[in-house]
Amino acid sequence: MEINLLQWIGYLASVIIAASMTMNSILKFRWINLAGALTFSTYGFLIGALPVGFLNAFIALVDIYYLYTIYAKKEVFEILEVRAENRYLIRFLQFYDKDIQKFFPGFSYKPEMNTISFFVLRDMAVAGIFLAHRKDEHCLSVGLDYVLPEYRDFKNGKFIYLRLRDRFINEGFKKVITEGRSEKYSTYLKKFGFSINTDGLFEKTLEKS
Repeated sequence: MEINLLQWIGYLASVIIAASMTMNSILKFRWINLAGALTFSTYGFLIGALPVGFLNAFIALVDIYYLYTIYAKKEVFEILEVRAENRYLIRFLQFYDKDIQKFFPGFSYKPEMNTISFFVLRDMAVAGIFLAHRKDEHCLSVGLDYVLPEYRDFKNGKFIYLRLRDRFINEGFKKVITEGRSEKYSTYLKKFGFSINTDGLFEKTLEKS
């Protein structure tokens, strides 16, 4: 029974490590790889394979180091506003359409709808895109809030909905609404204080910081 249990620990570690290799996000990769390395290290020490145990313990320490640098890194966030008919914007949406559809199924770009269009830059690299329009005098309706796979650590959302909050308020907006088009996007919205209103839309009241 003990041997079987140890074998299952080894199999579990292998599956976790393999799963980490499929992650597009470096943050998810590090977290899942850390879990796999810790499991493998435990497995190695339990079966008396010290090289396996020490090697994976070292890998775990490396993952912890890189996770620390990711969370501690002070990135410069900026927005690059573009016109609704901007050629790079249109090409960007075409290039990433397949991935966009995973989070915003049925999304179709309508330039005439946009009153707010900007790329989110992190250390001058494009990390995502934000498209929205004025629903009425005080309501901002978000059509697309897409983040590139390698930047899906919620920092873009914090920048848009926390650091840009006063900017939206100064432009006369009192609330933000959007559709929860997928389970992952709905989870993302809830993390930033959105709740479902009577119309079935996700809504967030804007208040000055």
